[in-house]
Amino acid sequence: MTISFCGLELAHPVVNGSGTFDALAARRVFGDALDAGFPFSAFVSKTITAAPRDGNPPPRLWETAAGMVNSIGLPNKGLDNYLAHDLPELARLPVPIVTNVMGNTGEEVHDLVAAVSARDEVAAIELNVSCPNVKTGLDIGAVPDVLRAFMAQVRPATAKPLIVKLTPNTADVPACAAAAEDGGADAVSLINTLRAMPLAPRDGHAPLGAPPRPWLGGGTGGQSGPAVRTIALAQVGAVCARVAIPVIGMGGIQTAVHARQFLDAGATLVAVGTESFRDPAVGARIAADLGWNPANSGNIAG
Repeated sequence: MTISFCGLELAHPVVNGSGTFDALAARRVFGDALDAGFPFSAFVSKTITAAPRDGNPPPRLWETAAGMVNSIGLPNKGLDNYLAHDLPELARLPVPIVTNVMGNTGEEVHDLVAAVSARDEVAAIELNVSCPNVKTGLDIGAVPDVLRAFMAQVRPATAKPLIVKLTPNTADVPACAAAAEDGGADAVSLINTLRAMPLAPRDGHAPLGAPPRPWLGGGTGGQSGPAVRTIALAQVGAVCARVAIPVIGMGGIQTAVHARQFLDAGATLVAVGTESFRDPAVGARIAADLGWNPANSGNIAG
């Protein structure tokens, strides 16, 4: 039993959220057992940018009552190092590779997509459109007309499936999904993290009325985890009702019951993110509890 997604045949409907499962680190820990017990039916890479990025200054994480806020800042080795070093290692995984890319302009992302698409190891490409747009000051994916124009620049760069990861930080997410579809997207994924700002504990000696101080080194970050699940379900359901292309639903999924809710809302696949930090094998357990019996559903955490 397999599931078809954008021309890919996947062993089950559970993938990882970009940046939430480090397959290279997992191989160092679990060795060859990773191949037999890989928890996802496809692997989505962390975001790759043209030039290397160090990420945001620490602190980078804040634990909330039902999740976490991260301000990691997309650290990565850059395109050239990814293609030369990381991608050949990722290609050893027993599942298709989806490479996530981000840039500041349509031209930059076009070149990233073209370079990644040229590699046989890459089965599909996910576009992170949550980067700021210079002209509007908003995320590229937050304004339908801007996103539609962006897709017109990027779509010609590849014949491989293009997945657009939508931002939830906008007024009309379904309109943005429709714009991505109009621009040639083969699928959309949502939700990305919600913008959040934890504050540092107040200094007892600070005068009354002193301005609050953000805890995170980057000021703000992205909220994920169980606290966002019902928000994610609302957005996924609205997007599924608006577009005809497949949808990957994510946001606070911890169990098969949660995954089934997203599938019932119309998603074709679900992605697990924050919960993998606690249980790296949770993807396989969710797939098994949904009734799938993939060959790679072993427990790498056992």
